[in-house]
Amino acid sequence: MTDEWRGWQEAAEAALYGDGGFYRSPEGPAGHFRTSVHASPLFAAAVARLLVSTARELGTDRVDLVDLGAGRGELLTGVLAALPAEGGDGLAVRARAVELADRPPGLDPRIEWCARLPRHTYGLLFANEWLDNVPVRVAETDADGVDRYVLVRARDGAQRPGAPVGGADAEWLRRWWPSAGPGSRAEIGRPRDAAWARAVATLTGGLAVAVDYAHSRGTRPPFGTLTGFRAGREVRPVPDGSCDLTSHVALDACAAAGAAAAGAEPELLTQREALHRLGVRGGRPPLAQASADPAGYVRALASAGEAAELTARGGLGDFGWLMQRPVRNGGPDPGPGAFTRY
Repeated sequence: MTDEWRGWQEAAEAALYGDGGFYRSPEGPAGHFRTSVHASPLFAAAVARLLVSTARELGTDRVDLVDLGAGRGELLTGVLAALPAEGGDGLAVRARAVELADRPPGLDPRIEWCARLPRHTYGLLFANEWLDNVPVRVAETDADGVDRYVLVRARDGAQRPGAPVGGADAEWLRRWWPSAGPGSRAEIGRPRDAAWARAVATLTGGLAVAVDYAHSRGTRPPFGTLTGFRAGREVRPVPDGSCDLTSHVALDACAAAGAAAAGAEPELLTQREALHRLGVRGGRPPLAQASADPAGYVRALASAGEAAELTARGGLGDFGWLMQRPVRNGGPDPGPGAFTRY
């Protein structure tokens, strides 16, 4: 890393994905923070049910399952394990993990490991906490009311104002994140919009889902959300490769980009609402079960606790879910691939 001053997008790109970057580390994201995937197998089981229902909507028994930003393959591993119990009998699934890091040792051989999005997806494309790690530029409004790019130094995370924001970035701010006045900050989400639009455009049929920390135009935080994470703790964001760099996603802007790319009308809801639809609820089992089936009661109680964590208000339940279905339906990708039948 050098000590030159540069914009946050460039600095974060190098710190997260460059040689020796944070996401290239052997331990992967799970070594530093806990997502819904790591919190409970109920999450993967819910995604398995979503895949089954997507196949039924398409009227097919042969579907793709693409995990975008796959970490070390934890979600796909959980979904494949859950499929038989979640109505996946007879369903042929081609599971593909899209991730820049190397394939982890011991990963289920049924999972294909890809550095890039497949050209065509027919089924379910799922991006869990991916968009928040697409690097973006940061802007701050100066004392004269001018939005300026924020520059950062990799060595210590020191920041200073740069050139005025212009062009497409300025237009994005006006539409999606107007300034709250001098000293206010914004993360310019254009790269995330473009990344999501590219992802949705790969669907020839089925459903694309993005799950992330999110906010909408009416609730933008006045000072932005850029932060760092290391070993389970929130830390000062320093783009030196030692920590995760993340900021919440303007998911409504991504939704508009996806709609423009594939004519896919968006549905925005909270994780609590989405998982409730998929049968994940945190209600306690009936007390009578404790005497009739003590072991079953303990298992049901543990499951209820995990469900409550996944759907908790003020926690994981507040995550945003963006769901989009493309208007076109070109049929399954006829290219070669390993389909596993359940």
